[in-house]
Amino acid sequence: MNFPFYIARRYLFSKKSTHAINVISGISVVGVAVATMALVVTLSVFNGFHDLVASLFTSFDPQLKVTPAVGKTAPADDPVLTEIRRLPQVEVATETVEDMALAIYGERQAMIMLKGVDDNFDSLTHIREILVGDGTYELRAANLSYGIPGIRLAEMLGTGYCYQHPMRIYAPKREGQLNMANPQDGFVEDELFSPGVLFNVKQAKYDKNYVLTNIAFARSIFGQQGMLSALELRLRPGSDFEAVKSEIKRIAGEKYVVRDRFEQQEDTFRIMKIEKLIAYIFLTFILVVACFNIIGSLSMLMIDKKNDVVTLRNLGADDRQIIRIFLFEGRLISAMGAMVGIVLGLLFCWLQQTYGLVGLGRSSGSFVVDAYPVSVHPDDVAVIFVTVLAVGFVAVWYPVRYFAKRII
Repeated sequence: MNFPFYIARRYLFSKKSTHAINVISGISVVGVAVATMALVVTLSVFNGFHDLVASLFTSFDPQLKVTPAVGKTAPADDPVLTEIRRLPQVEVATETVEDMALAIYGERQAMIMLKGVDDNFDSLTHIREILVGDGTYELRAANLSYGIPGIRLAEMLGTGYCYQHPMRIYAPKREGQLNMANPQDGFVEDELFSPGVLFNVKQAKYDKNYVLTNIAFARSIFGQQGMLSALELRLRPGSDFEAVKSEIKRIAGEKYVVRDRFEQQEDTFRIMKIEKLIAYIFLTFILVVACFNIIGSLSMLMIDKKNDVVTLRNLGADDRQIIRIFLFEGRLISAMGAMVGIVLGLLFCWLQQTYGLVGLGRSSGSFVVDAYPVSVHPDDVAVIFVTVLAVGFVAVWYPVRYFAKRII
C-alpha cells in the first residue's frame, strides 16, 4: 500500500489531540459536499429546461431540414433534393414554403410568418398533439384554404379558436413596380378560413408569429410556383441519425444547408449552454471558497502531528513523503466531499423529478410545468467530480508545501 496514503487515511479518521481539528475537518467535508451538491442540482436543472424546450420544438420542427444555402427558395424538382428524398432511411419528406405576410382580421392586423406545407405534414411532426379547439387538423377542402394560427397570434388578432370571417392575407408582388397612387395594387391578396383549431407550441417564436396553411396557397400568394423554402425530413425508426445526416450533407454539398432540430433553434440552445457554463463557473468559485476550510484543517493537523513527523523521520521517511501525507489528506477530504455531494445531489434530483418539491412560485400555473424540471446527465456528474478533485488538489498544494517548510 502507498505509505503516505495509508498514513493520510489514518489521520483523516483518527481522533486528534484537539477536538477542534475534527470539527474543522468535518466542516471542510460538508462545505465541499454542499458546493458539489449545488453543482449537480443546478446543472441538472439547466439540463431539464434544455430537454423541456427541445421537446416543445419537436412538435413543430422536423428531424432534419434542408434549406438553400443562397436565397430563400430552390426548385422543388432539383435533382439533389430528389436524391435526398429517395434515400431508404427517409420515411417522410415534406416541401414547405414560408415567408413574411400581413394578416388582417376585422380591425386588427399583424405581420406573420405564413408557412405552407404538404398534406403529410402531420406525419412529419406532432402537430396534431398541440392543437386546441373543437375543429380538426385540415389545411384545405375543395377550393377553400384553411389557416391554423398560433394561439398567441389568434389572441392578438381576436380570432378566437374558430374565426367566423375569413382572415385576409397580403403579400407583396415579386414583379413590377409599386404604384404609390394605388399601393394596394402592389400586393397579392387572398383569404384563409378557419378549421376550428389553433396550435400551441408553447414557444413565442411560433405561437405569436406563425400561420400554418397548405403549400399551394403559400406558393400562390408568394409567387413561388414550383419552388420550396425547405425540404423537411423524418427518418425511419432505427436509422443511424448521425450517419444519415452526414450522407445528406454529402449529397447537398455547398448548395444546401442541413440542420437537425437543435441547429434549427441554434440561438435558443446556444444561450442556454452559455447560461449553464456561467452557472458552472460561478459555482466552481464557491467550491474554491469552500476549499479554504481544507487549508485551515490541514495547517492545524500539521501542528498537531509534529511529534508524529519526528517519529516518521526516524523510521526513514523523507520530507517529500511527509508532505505527500498531508497532500493526500486534503485530497481525501475533497474526494469524500465530492462523493457525499454527488449522492445528495442525485437524491435531490430524484425527489424533484418524482414529487416536484420546488415549484415555480405563485405563477407556476401559467408555465408549461409547475415545478423545476431536472435531467441528470452522466457526463455532467463526471465533470463535476473531476472539477472537485482538481480544485481540491490545487487549493491544498501550495499551502501544504508552504506550511510544511515552517512547521514540520
